[in-house]
Amino acid sequence: MALKLDSKIPSGPIEQKWNKAKFEMKLVNPANKRKYTVIVVGSGLAGGAAAASLGELGYNVKCFCFQDSPRRAHSIAAQGGINAAKNYQNDGDSVFRLFYDTVKGGDFRAREANVYRLAEVSVDIIDQCVAQGVPFAREYGGVLANRSFGGAQVSRTFYARGQTGQQLLLGCYQALERQVDAGTVKMFYRYDMQDLVVIDGRARGIVTRNMVTGAIEVHVADAVVLATGGYGNVFYLSTNAKGSNATAIWRAYKKGAAFGNPCFTQIHPTCIPQSGDYQSKLTLMSESLRNDGRIWVPKKKNDTRDPNTIGEAERDYYLERRYPAFGNLCPRDIASRAAKVACDEGYGVGPGGRGVFLDFAESIQRLGRKTIEERYGNLFEIYERITGEDPYSTPMRIYPAVHYTMGGLWVDYNLESTIPGLFVLGEANFSDHGANRLGASALMQGLADGYFVIPYTMGNYLAQVKPGGVDENHSECRAVKEQVGARTKKLLSINGKKTVDDFHRELGKVMWEDCGMARNAAGLKHALERIPQIRAEFWENVTVPGSEGELNQSLERAARVADFLELGELMCRDALIREESCGGHFREEYQTEEGEALRQDDKFCHTAVWEYTGEGKEPVRNEEPLEFEYVHLAQRNYK
Repeated sequence: MALKLDSKIPSGPIEQKWNKAKFEMKLVNPANKRKYTVIVVGSGLAGGAAAASLGELGYNVKCFCFQDSPRRAHSIAAQGGINAAKNYQNDGDSVFRLFYDTVKGGDFRAREANVYRLAEVSVDIIDQCVAQGVPFAREYGGVLANRSFGGAQVSRTFYARGQTGQQLLLGCYQALERQVDAGTVKMFYRYDMQDLVVIDGRARGIVTRNMVTGAIEVHVADAVVLATGGYGNVFYLSTNAKGSNATAIWRAYKKGAAFGNPCFTQIHPTCIPQSGDYQSKLTLMSESLRNDGRIWVPKKKNDTRDPNTIGEAERDYYLERRYPAFGNLCPRDIASRAAKVACDEGYGVGPGGRGVFLDFAESIQRLGRKTIEERYGNLFEIYERITGEDPYSTPMRIYPAVHYTMGGLWVDYNLESTIPGLFVLGEANFSDHGANRLGASALMQGLADGYFVIPYTMGNYLAQVKPGGVDENHSECRAVKEQVGARTKKLLSINGKKTVDDFHRELGKVMWEDCGMARNAAGLKHALERIPQIRAEFWENVTVPGSEGELNQSLERAARVADFLELGELMCRDALIREESCGGHFREEYQTEEGEALRQDDKFCHTAVWEYTGEGKEPVRNEEPLEFEYVHLAQRNYK
């Protein structure tokens, strides 16, 4: 039987939907809020903002942090900025334009209502963060400064040099710690969610592993919020922190939470190229660099000359040539594919020809080195430390890399999954970005969900359920705890010959080659044959040293890779069925004569919503139709 998907989109004009929804939502009496307990898994921008906001409202919040402090969440890696439709530059921006750019940037594969709400609350996010003391850059007169980002022709990106995510997280962290001090939020540091507890069809708790002691524990609540980020590390090499993983959402998927658009992954065009076979992660250079850096390759193939000796007439500024209206600030998916094409055709630079130049010489000459240092100084320092090259005197080398995942657990307008009482925020859900995320929109979505959406929608849910009624000794809690313990013991008992990283690296290579920047039917079919073989060998031949009752990072990684070996297969299955190109999902069989993505709106203008049916059984693909009333379907054009 097909899954019943109710998106719960309010009726009425799009600019009134969110206010209408808020008014119609049920409320919890202030005196009753302290009777309810909410678990928040994750303490980055989405999770930290949600925990702080729900605590401020008076709910009892248990917030689980994978790291030793919320300040170490991967949100700090979003360096370039946060979008908001304030129109301080008076350059034509508006809530509707931000909404339009985001729908178009996502290649018409997102819900209009969700995207409009995101644009609408973006203006409140900036006020909230300024009130918290976030040190946004300012113009001479004191007004907050803005810069441009890909996919927009206005300057709407607020920033704090090249460390915006970190500064926003510090503001969020202060709000969170205030609630910890007030007693409304209890923090659990170095805890790893192992599974979800569902009782009578509702999410009622989680099973965790204390990563320091190894203790398996059950925690119950009246609702659960997952804000655990994306699953880009399925590719092994990505710009994500090594700790970023998919365990929380994947275990929830196997408990009945549907998964939306798993094949929609984003390749970021501005990454430091891979330097060797045994590199463990990649480093992102912020997209903000594309404001002042010009991207080019030599016009001559296999040109290994010093870039400073290659004259202007011998350079191909290919983004400016192909997309004159947007130039170097075209969207990420388009810039990434263009770099791949240049390198595939033999124009790439650096080791193996896997790189293109990002050149600041013209900007330094026009604006002065001091201005560039003020805008991007810490990013230039990161680049020099990693590569040993000075980007002030020689162009950076960049190449696309896995960065963000637009897919995630399916949620309705209220951010509730198909499991009642399980809410999913930020990158962990599939919600707002369609098939491609515009730069500076990740921070925007995380804080929108945490500060301005979940406080309303959580109250609407809790007002309809009685508090309590379940404790850690409930039979379902004990059963899930036993399952987690058995899984852990199984991983430790295999005693094989290959390390966890051996398997992860092997999976990552298959995913990058067959389900990466470009996909085709033959490659995806190969991946769907190969991944089950790798998974079968993993469960027979992996070695996990140590024991369960201690700090054991090998055990943590083994559990991650076991999940990735299942999720990777679902991603390839989803990519094979979606016979079109859209955003970050580029099927080589479906492209225009000019090499741009070619959608098939008559067949795939919908969200693919995957339903787990049991171990060893094929999942069921459901569809949520997408309707475009305010931004009409059209071929994306950034020329």
